[in-house]
Order: sequence, then C-alpha cells, then structure tokens
Amino acid sequence: MLVIENLVKRYGKLIAVNNLSLKVEQGSIFGLVGPNGAGKTTTMKILAALLTPTSGRAWIGGEEVSSNPARIRQLVGYMPDFFGVYDDLKVEEYLDFYSASYGMPVRERRTIIGDLLELVDLSHKRYAYVDSLSRGMKQRLCLARCLVHDPALLILDEPASGLDPRARVEMRELLKELQDMGKTIIISSHILPELAELCTHIGIMEAGKLVISGTNEEIVQHTSMSRTLKVRVMDEIAVAESILKDELGIEEIVFLNNSVELPFQGNDEDLNRILTRLITSGVRVASFSEGSSNLEDIFMQVTKGVVQ
Repeated sequence: MLVIENLVKRYGKLIAVNNLSLKVEQGSIFGLVGPNGAGKTTTMKILAALLTPTSGRAWIGGEEVSSNPARIRQLVGYMPDFFGVYDDLKVEEYLDFYSASYGMPVRERRTIIGDLLELVDLSHKRYAYVDSLSRGMKQRLCLARCLVHDPALLILDEPASGLDPRARVEMRELLKELQDMGKTIIISSHILPELAELCTHIGIMEAGKLVISGTNEEIVQHTSMSRTLKVRVMDEIAVAESILKDELGIEEIVFLNNSVELPFQGNDEDLNRILTRLITSGVRVASFSEGSSNLEDIFMQVTKGVVQ
C-alpha cells in the first residue's frame, strides 16, 4: 500500500526527515514510534500531501505522492494530532460539510453519514453540537470525518492523545474493526503497550531516521532481546523438568511453587511441540505462555534520546 524511498525534509539547516525508506503492506496496522521531534508528524504530513518533501519519493496505492496530490487525498484519510472542529455545527452538519468537500452527491450523504456515525458509535449524538462532545467523542468524530470518502489508507497522528482508559479501549477496538474492513492504518502514539497490542508492524524513528522496523517478533529477534517461557504445572514436576531440559537444552531447572520461567529462543512450532510433550506425558499444565520484551524495553535499547 505504501512505499517510501529516501525521503528527506529540510527546514533550513534542520533535517526533520533524514533519508527515510519504508514499506507498509496492505491491510496492516503500522505503528510509528519515536520521541517528540523524531519526524513522525512531518512524515505523515508528506504522505497526506500536505507537505512537499525536499527529496525522495513516496507511493500510495501505486500513485506517486508529490506528482498527484489530489489523487492522494482521495486515497488517504488523515487525522492530525490537533484538529479543528466547528463549534457552532451539529455532528451531522460537520460530517455533511466534509462530505461535500470531497464531492459526495447530496443523495448519498445522509446514508454515508448514518453509517459512519453507527461505526464510531455516535448515532445518538447526530443532532448534538460538536462543542458539547467529550474529548473521546471528538476523536471518534474526527475519525469518521477521515472516512467520509472511503480511503484505502488511514494516517492517524496520536489518535488516543488525551483519552481516558475507556475511550482508548474503544478507539483500539474501532481501529481493529477498520482493519477487518480492509483498511491499511499508519498510527503514531506514545502509548507503547497499546501499540504493541494493536499493530501488526512497528517502526521506531529518532532524529528523522528510521532506526528499526518489522513485526514485533522480527524486532525482538533483531535486537537480541530475551524471550521467556513461563510454565506452571499441577503435578509431575520431575517429568516436566526432564522434558523442558531436553527441549531447551538447560542443565538445571528449578520449579518454585510449581512454576518456572526459562529463557526461550524458539517459535510457535517449538511452543506447540513442548506443550504437546508435556500433556501427552501426563503432566497437568495449569498455564503455559511465551513472553517477550515489551516495546518499551526495545524502544529504550535502540534509541539514544536524540531529538532534532
């Protein structure tokens, strides 16, 4: 869906985006992580055809961004970190205004607006003034605004900023639903645990450069971060010890309160084989899980705290 090659954006002597190259597959949720000043927002504005890059190129759905910005704005739904709302408009009027801006025929607008309000769970606020909405409702309204022209790619800059825990959960579930509908999503956020849970791929930026990118598993492997296997059994501890020693190549294993946590470098097939051996050997397994270093650990390892 998205290809970026050697993208650069300069403001005088300041290099906001420094030779950025990236690919985002269709149907994925790509999380863009980085400290303030890393170049995330500048990159997103370039992709939304709101800024012209100094050099480099980007393609969305096969369309080159700089050469055809009008087409790009039809392919992209952009939600900025801070967005304006017209306080004296009602929710329906707000969406109708943006639908008209995208050239939607009058006959289709009411149906589209109704579908979008239902999608973002704001049907009950259809005739409420925008200014009366909570922060979370305004965020969902802005997301609905991004969807009025049915874009293939959503670019969301800090969509969970300022939301309470319940509103963040609702936003996360909404983004998963949009992915199920076939949308490709690029999202930036400082709430790293939620990104790790939501995103299929992660990219970490610092000082305008892409430090590392890939799936969570690929990043863990690339950074050599430790992974762990956590096992808790109800009985047959000696049998479990023997199987785990054989599978993991560990000389000594000590269960504490029938539980053990061990270093693990395998994959899902390895996990399946170990669990199958434990069960077929008569070990009653109470819990069996594979843990990994979280995104915060990886972020602290690969970044140096450099800002532009």
